[in-house]
Amino acid sequence: MPSVQALSSSSAPENVPHALLPFLRSQSQNTLTRLYQRPSSCLSIFRLLGPLERQLIMNLLWLESAIPVTTMVAWVVPEGRKLYDEALAEMIGLHIVQNSPVKLALSPTFKSSMRQAITGGGSTGSFGVPTEKDERRQFTDIDTLDAYALERWETILHYMVSSGQGQLPTKPSQGVLYLLQRSELMKTVQGSTLQITSSGFQFLLHSPHDQLWSLLLQYLHMAEERQMDLVEVLSFLFMLSTMELGREYSTDPLGETQRAMLEDLRDYGLVWQRKASSKRFNPTRLATTLTSLSPPLPTSSTAGGARAGPGTSVALTTGAGQQGFIVLETNYRIYAYTDNPLEIAVLNLFITLKYRFPNLVVGMLTRESVRKALSNGISAEQIISYLTTHAHPQMRKNNPLLPVTVQDQVRLWELERNRLKSAEGFLYKDFASQADYEYVLSYAKQLGVVLWENIAKRCFFGTLEGHANIRGFIERRTGGG
Repeated sequence: MPSVQALSSSSAPENVPHALLPFLRSQSQNTLTRLYQRPSSCLSIFRLLGPLERQLIMNLLWLESAIPVTTMVAWVVPEGRKLYDEALAEMIGLHIVQNSPVKLALSPTFKSSMRQAITGGGSTGSFGVPTEKDERRQFTDIDTLDAYALERWETILHYMVSSGQGQLPTKPSQGVLYLLQRSELMKTVQGSTLQITSSGFQFLLHSPHDQLWSLLLQYLHMAEERQMDLVEVLSFLFMLSTMELGREYSTDPLGETQRAMLEDLRDYGLVWQRKASSKRFNPTRLATTLTSLSPPLPTSSTAGGARAGPGTSVALTTGAGQQGFIVLETNYRIYAYTDNPLEIAVLNLFITLKYRFPNLVVGMLTRESVRKALSNGISAEQIISYLTTHAHPQMRKNNPLLPVTVQDQVRLWELERNRLKSAEGFLYKDFASQADYEYVLSYAKQLGVVLWENIAKRCFFGTLEGHANIRGFIERRTGGG
């Protein structure tokens, strides 16, 4: 039974709910029940829940019968009641807890699978089927898997930043490019050229874990149109997240949908295979950390010899990004202490590069460079946010962190670009009297279609959508004249 302290406000989850949970709540009870038949899925979802939800599950898991709701509520201190109600509503929405106002119990399917995940047993292959070691085949070590995941993930991010114009050793597959477009991280301009969007730049500011799940959520949304079984897709992702890094697994137990997924997951760097027809596969660190708090990409301490050179960080929030590498002066000059090609490419989106040294890049925030970024959909706040997120530790001693003059100027350049806005519509003028003008104007305002008005000249400008109604109103008032 949970303790008073455990269900008080002190046990409230500090972290933001995982992005996958709203998607799971939107699924039908039948879909979730099928998903809960797999122990690995139950364990993975358990990991994604907050601390309070996890504690409630563990306290209900080993009860053979339901308990009265009042009994559980009696253990909740008054200040923790709201948190308890929110946690309970979350689990009811996920159909983990049965929706009853009187009794409290876990879903039988979830309870059975969760017990099996914890205690072991069964032969469902829910956690994958490891292959036996073959002495004749070369063993794939963790460094090789890390290098592969790094290369694949870097390829995607480099392509986004360069919009396909940079000198890339490899190009993402068509499936990845289609996913980037569907996620609205990139858009098609001038026929077939892909360009990063404002959402894409915001995507680059996120952690690798959030970036990965952002793409996977879009992949899940596309499952139905690709005639893929959503439960099979989800269960395979959850299976990968519970596998052991560096171990080979067999493809024989996988269903048709899951075997088709292997090609996509290879493109994202989640799975490694010697060749497409191989009966074995290795999950990479990107896959095994999907539902854990461990970093999904190797850093200098975990990558070992996976990649030569000092630029071992891949995503914008790892490596140098965590420590901060940007110094911004009041004269708009930027010093970036990095040799990571990806970080330099991101800076090139909104600054003018001047000099480049082995471990230092110097550039300027100029009106032209900022306007170029704004034209690509990057906002002033996103530029400021990026500079703040990656500010050098020495900069963090300043208050405010970034020079106010530079922040204001970047915002002014954005306002300068947004001073005029064009809109299609109709100009209404030449009214017979002031009374007629005011009467029609009042009607147009009630419709909410007035974009501009000039009382002195008896004219106003309305939207295209409102023209039919305004024209009909004028004709009725003037008797069709």
